[in-house]
Amino acid sequence: MTSSLLHSMLSLSEPERHKVLATLTESQAAELLYDWNFWGRPNQQLPAGDWFVWMILAGRGWGKTRTAVENISRLLRGPTPLTAPKGAPAMMSFIADNPFDMRQYSIEGLSGFAHVGPPEWRPIHEPSKRTLTWPNGCKALLFSAEDPEALRGASGSFFWWDELAKSRYARAGWDNLMFGMREGNPRGIVTTTPRPIPLMRELVDSPSTHVTKGSTWDNKLNLSGRYFETVIKPRMGTRLGKQEIDGQLLDDVQGALWGYDVIDAARITYEKVPGLQRIVVAVDPSGGGDDIGIVVAGEGFDGTLYVLFDATCNLSPGGWARRVNEMYTHFGADRIVAERNFGGDMVESNIRSVDPLLPVTMVTASRGKVVRAEPVAALYEQGRVKHAGHFDELEAQMYHMTTHGFIGEGSPDRVDALVWAMTELALTKPERDRGVSGQRELG
Repeated sequence: MTSSLLHSMLSLSEPERHKVLATLTESQAAELLYDWNFWGRPNQQLPAGDWFVWMILAGRGWGKTRTAVENISRLLRGPTPLTAPKGAPAMMSFIADNPFDMRQYSIEGLSGFAHVGPPEWRPIHEPSKRTLTWPNGCKALLFSAEDPEALRGASGSFFWWDELAKSRYARAGWDNLMFGMREGNPRGIVTTTPRPIPLMRELVDSPSTHVTKGSTWDNKLNLSGRYFETVIKPRMGTRLGKQEIDGQLLDDVQGALWGYDVIDAARITYEKVPGLQRIVVAVDPSGGGDDIGIVVAGEGFDGTLYVLFDATCNLSPGGWARRVNEMYTHFGADRIVAERNFGGDMVESNIRSVDPLLPVTMVTASRGKVVRAEPVAALYEQGRVKHAGHFDELEAQMYHMTTHGFIGEGSPDRVDALVWAMTELALTKPERDRGVSGQRELG
């Protein structure tokens, strides 16, 4: 009934549509009320084809969450829903940026599972078990992107990841999720406002990804007029507007010290790292609430520098000090380099509380972040630095470090640690050769 009604109503005027709707029986009206084929736009319907990922790459307010929830609910509805192999009820994995976002938006929000679809087919949410369970036995496990290791337990034949590009641990979480998608004909939905992280570019370019793009303007009829006048219009045409409104995945960052092509050219596999003559663990301590940047890097006998690991964390003083010691021990490092700007001697004391014999060099930033980073960026352009693998969060910060400052979210803690590591390895050799150690002031 509804598909033919939809096609006939498209050619009618608004008064004529009201007349047609008035002729519907109560059951027909109820069916129409929950029919996403009728209410959703054409590009909000589950696409045809043998795709693995349906990537919805759209601006704020486009209807990404509603689209995912409506289509998933429709797949699970009725006596013959999406099933696992051998006809068992489907087991799925849903991922949000954090537990609050999962509950507030994906489940209890106006576009969430608690408000979408016929009431008799809505799932039961059990927060203590981190599950959604539908009346026919279909179940979704709920995960936070903040804990990528938990995704090792993800399994099933379907997934939904909301705001993937926002996730700090996107790569680690995605890899763990993929290992669990091994039942039947697995596939899933990614809904996100674009941000230029390497994983996003890989998924968009993949032949197994169906990409749906959209702008905030596509959903104008359902959004506040004041919202468009005061929030959207002033940002149209800006870089922020292109990303957050038009949903464009921007490959270029104006004035960026590191370009995508430079970092991609620097990438090798970990197995190709040669013998190293020196390894350092660099630490950028938090100024309060931010992550503690911890980067491990080494210098090969050929003079090439290698980024080995990004161990950045957000832990207590004792926790991050132990993490530093773990990295020092695991990689057989020669020295720990830590910035002393925040906390003064407390940073060194905190590190030495784990092991008083750790070789720690404290450095003080006498110049701004950009000035310190520029010589390191030049090393990349000269082909003297290699990345032993993918470091999504670190590289995302590098893309957003510009000649005018850092334009990304939060603090560039990972980049700061990287700069200290590269500076120690490559830019202070004359001082090392003269035996200078302990504490010194670096640019």
